[in-house]
Amino acid sequence: MAKKKSNAGKFFLGAAIGAALGVLFAPKSGKETRAALKKKANELLEKAREIDVKEVRESIEEKVVELVDEMKSLDKEKVLKIAKKKAADLKKKADELVAYTKKKATPIVEEAAESLREKAIEATKKVLDKLESK
Repeated sequence: MAKKKSNAGKFFLGAAIGAALGVLFAPKSGKETRAALKKKANELLEKAREIDVKEVRESIEEKVVELVDEMKSLDKEKVLKIAKKKAADLKKKADELVAYTKKKATPIVEEAAESLREKAIEATKKVLDKLESK
């Protein structure tokens, strides 16, 4: 019975990540998009907590929190040099999350992490483009 719960948790985790990705494509301001992304990241954390394997769950939670923290920092930074560093840090952390899920999690979680990584990179590129154009 625990296996069904684990699979259901993984399904909902993937669904939450998919919803977060949908938020990125909505025609909203950067602030609204980041707020919606943060909400979806929190939902992802809730779903990650449902995964039975404690070590994998904790590592995924930690990496998602790191990604959210990096996005918060990026939002607060107005200087292009600092924003570029934060964008590189965010990409590195997203790459680490993808690598970890490939090693430890199911394909559903791996796909969700890859999608989150791609969208995080896309979001940082948009921020950097905006800063560079000003």
